Amino acid sequence: MLFHYHFWTPFVEETEKFYVENGFVISQRIGRYEGEFQKFNPPLKWDDFREKNILFRIIEARKGTINITFGYGKKIMFDHIGFFVSKKEQMKICENANKLNWKVDKGERRTFFATPYNFRIELQTNEDAIDSLNHQVKIQELKLATKKAGLESDLFALFGNSSYNISSEVGDVVTIKQAVIKNLVSSPIVDPNGVEITID
Repeated sequence: MLFHYHFWTPFVEETEKFYVENGFVISQRIGRYEGEFQKFNPPLKWDDFREKNILFRIIEARKGTINITFGYGKKIMFDHIGFFVSKKEQMKICENANKLNWKVDKGERRTFFATPYNFRIELQTNEDAIDSLNHQVKIQELKLATKKAGLESDLFALFGNSSYNISSEVGDVVTIKQAVIKNLVSSPIVDPNGVEITID
């Protein structure tokens, strides 16, 4: 199940506000302050820490099966997409990634693949990464821009017969052009990082 995407962005507060206004809940904020990583989780609000010059490593917004994260970057940069899979599926997908000669970084909580398309793919097996397995609110489709063709065929080789409704077009910047989200409140809208969101 496609459940996740991550951006680095100079528009951290604006990105959080955008997703909250569209029904997402902030589950965590972790940032570097005075030389160490600290939590600024809700119920803290931006008015409580806006003046503290925090470099946010991750802010997590959740709704249904969707988990969107973002952190501070000097420019907008798409980092990765994520899939929620079973442990059995994870093993097979890792084998397929090795056949593609993609670097596999298997961590304790999640696994990442470095793709030749200048973004990463995450595999997540822990149910606590999402609020609900109820598919009423979910990412139905993603349209990516990549600098080279071939993504769809590589994703088919990676995931086998599973269809995750990801399409791509060749462009100058690697990013998510469009996210189709089932049962979101309003449509179409564009987040501060240029992702056009439409509802199914």
